[in-house]
Amino acid sequence: MPKSYENPRYAYRRAPDQDRAETHHPVIVVGAGLVGLTAAVDLASRGVATLVLDDDDTVSVGSRAICFAKRSLEICDRLGVAERMRAKGITWNRGRVFFRDREVYDFDLLPEPGHNWPAFVNLQQYYAEEWLVARAVELGRTEIRWKNLVAGIEPRGDGVRLTVETPDGPYHLTCDYLLAADGARSTIRRALGLEFKGRAFEDRFLISDVVMKADYPTERWFWFDPPFHGGHSALLHRQADDVWRIDLQLGPDADPEAEKDPGRVIPRLKAMLGPERDFELDWVSVYTFQCRRLERFRHGRVFFLGDSAHLVSPFGARGGNGGLQDADNLCWKLALVLAGRAPEALLDSYDAERIPAADENILNSTRSTDFISPKGAASLALRDAVLELAEHHAFARAMVNSGRLSKPAVLAGSPLNTADRGSFAGELVPGAPAADAPILGKGEDDWLLRHLGPDFTLLVFGTTEGLDPAALHALAEGPVPLRQILVGDGTASSLGLPVLTDCDGLARQRYEGDPGTCYLIRPDQHVAARLHGFDAAALATARDRALGRSPIEANERKAAAS
Repeated sequence: MPKSYENPRYAYRRAPDQDRAETHHPVIVVGAGLVGLTAAVDLASRGVATLVLDDDDTVSVGSRAICFAKRSLEICDRLGVAERMRAKGITWNRGRVFFRDREVYDFDLLPEPGHNWPAFVNLQQYYAEEWLVARAVELGRTEIRWKNLVAGIEPRGDGVRLTVETPDGPYHLTCDYLLAADGARSTIRRALGLEFKGRAFEDRFLISDVVMKADYPTERWFWFDPPFHGGHSALLHRQADDVWRIDLQLGPDADPEAEKDPGRVIPRLKAMLGPERDFELDWVSVYTFQCRRLERFRHGRVFFLGDSAHLVSPFGARGGNGGLQDADNLCWKLALVLAGRAPEALLDSYDAERIPAADENILNSTRSTDFISPKGAASLALRDAVLELAEHHAFARAMVNSGRLSKPAVLAGSPLNTADRGSFAGELVPGAPAADAPILGKGEDDWLLRHLGPDFTLLVFGTTEGLDPAALHALAEGPVPLRQILVGDGTASSLGLPVLTDCDGLARQRYEGDPGTCYLIRPDQHVAARLHGFDAAALATARDRALGRSPIEANERKAAAS
C-alpha cells in the first residue's frame, strides 16, 4: 500500500549511562507515544528534566487517534504545538447520523461563539507525536532514547530500578518516579502483575485510512445498518492530506488477519464509496474493543497514563483525549513535589481525580458499543425504534449513541477542591476546567486561557475595590506563588495588577464575574475555588488544599512563616 506519510526514523545512540553501573534520573517516562511525549513536554515546560525510553525508533504507524477534542487542543496550546495541529488538521463541529438509506438528523457541537479552539480537529496521531518530539528537543530538558526496551522493573520505597535492553546490551537506571505510558500492551503493567478490570467486546471492527479526493463536507458521518454494509455500522471522518478514516463493523466471527487483506477491504470500501470513486489504501487494522481499567493508576512511585491505565472503544474519541488529560493532571503535581513545594501526598490525588474521569469515559464507551452493536433481537429492535423516532422527534436524539463525543473531565469529587460559599449558578464548579473567552491583553487580541498557568492564578473580576495590597503581596510570595490578574473593562489597576479587557463580556458571563468575584485556578487550568468577594485567608486555605496539604500541615506552615 502506498503511504501518505513517511515515518521519521530516530537514531539509536549509545548513552553515557550504558557505561556506568547505575544512573539516577528524577523522572523516567516509558513510551514515546502521544501520552508519554505530552507528559515529557509538560514536565520540561515546568523545568523538570525527564528521560523517555521507547522500544521503537519512530512515531506511531497509521493514523491511530485522530480526533483531538477542544480540551486537548487547549492543553496542547499551553505546550506549544496546538497551532501546528490546527494548521495541518481538519477542523469540524458538525456531524450526521444515518439509518439505513436516509439521514436521521445532524448536530453542531460548538454553536456558542467566542472560543479559540473548535470542538474537534482531526489529525493523524503521527503528526502530533512528531511535533511533540520536536518540542521536547526545543525545550532542552528531555532526552529521548530510542530502541531502549524496559525489560525489568524493581519498585523501591524511594523510587524504581529499571533494566533496559538496547542493541548494545542491557544497562540499569533508577528514578524517583516512573510514568508508564507504554500503551495497551504495557510491559510495565505486565511486569508488575497488574490486570485490567472491565468488559472486552467480541465484535470486530475494520479501521482503514483511505487516500482519495472527495467533496464530502468536513463532518462526522455515522451509519446504522446502511445499504452498503447491511446489518452493521460505518463511520467516516476526514483527515489531513486527503486521508479519510473509515470504520466498518465486521461482527464477532470475522477473522482479523483475513479481513486486513486488501482483496477483502477494497470491495467493502467500493460498496460504501461507489465504484466510480478512486482511492488508495493507506493503513488497515482490525480491532476488538475493550472498556477496562486498572484498579489503581498509582502504584507507589509508578504512575500509569493513557492506554496503559485504561482502555475504551474509539467511538467518542475518548482514548487519546483521556490520556492527554492524564498527563495534564499529573505533571504539575509531580513538578511541585520534586521541587519540594508540595507534599508527596499531592500525588495521591491523581487516582482520586483520574479514576472517576476514566470511569466516565468507560461508561460512555460501553454504552456506545452496546448501542452500535446490540446483542439480541430485543436490543436490536429497541435501537432501531430509537433511530426511527429520532428522525422526527428531538427528544429521541439524545438516546441515539454513535459515540458520546469526548468532553473534559469535571473533577467534582476531588479532595483538592474548595466548596462554594454562597450560590453560583454557572457550570464552572470547583474541579471544572476553566472556560476560555476573548480578551485584550496589552492592547492585543488574545484568549483568557493563555494567561492561566503554569502556576496558580487568581482571577479577580471587575474591580480592585476591597482588595488588600498587603494580602495580595503575601499571596504572591512564598514557594507556591499566586499570580493575580484583573479581568475588567480595561481600566488600569491601582494595585498594579495585570489587566485583561473582557472584550464582549463573555468572560464575565461564563464566570458569573460580578465585581469582586474571585477564581482560584490550578496550574492545569481547573477551578480550585471561587468566591463572591476577596478573602485572603480563604484563598490561602484553598491553595493549601489544592496542594494536598492537610489542615494541620497548612497551619504549621503558616505559623512558621509568621
